[in-house]
Amino acid sequence: MYVRKFRLDGRVAVVTGGGRGIGLSCAEALLENGAKVVIADIDLSIAAEGQAALARKGYEVDVRQVDVTKPAEVEALAGDIVRDHGRVDILVANAGIARSGTAAEDVTDEHWLHVNDVNYNGVFWCNRAFGRHMLKAGRGAIVNIGSMSGLISNRPQKQTYYNAAKAAVHQMTSSLAAEWADRGVRVNAVAPTYIETAMTMYRHDNDGMIDVWLRDTPMHRLGKPDEIASVVHFLACDASSLMTGTTVVADGGFTCW
Repeated sequence: MYVRKFRLDGRVAVVTGGGRGIGLSCAEALLENGAKVVIADIDLSIAAEGQAALARKGYEVDVRQVDVTKPAEVEALAGDIVRDHGRVDILVANAGIARSGTAAEDVTDEHWLHVNDVNYNGVFWCNRAFGRHMLKAGRGAIVNIGSMSGLISNRPQKQTYYNAAKAAVHQMTSSLAAEWADRGVRVNAVAPTYIETAMTMYRHDNDGMIDVWLRDTPMHRLGKPDEIASVVHFLACDASSLMTGTTVVADGGFTCW
């Protein structure tokens, strides 16, 4: 009985920013548990690379292009997926950008607006568009990718704009969950620590930042994409059927100190 609750057979899942990193690992976790998966990414070449990587493991995925900062594109994507696949059961709102190192007093208007447009507005546009279809069906699970940075002030890097956007995602998750709880749609979030991705290692391998993060993490290591994907899978499946409005912190103990 309990093992079956983790299965996603017959369900259709959409993962934004699914071409690499956390998004790609989420797509694989959902596929492994029986879901049909659509990878949506602003860059089709990255999405195609992710599609090819999954194909080498025996998985078939649908790939779509979307700019999550454009509400009309997101609405069209949701409609197209429901038209082509007949339903949408799971949304993993993962698309985001990580930009740090600019002091608050030096942040330009354009910088602030762009980070928030992708990391906060884009998450809402996706929740709204796919949530509408889920509400009509009376079922659905949404998992938003937040960050432990929405719960703390990071050090040593300066990133007020990023932290504020991720904190807003957590609060939006709670608010949407309260609105939709009695209509069959659950909304939860995951707040990851620093994750060992190609982008993270490329940006910080030589600046000493990773050493500071490891020192400040009780587990003394970075997270891995599949460790976040496992949490996402749990929140997307029936094993978490009583959970909504929750932000699950997966941070190796970072926020304990």
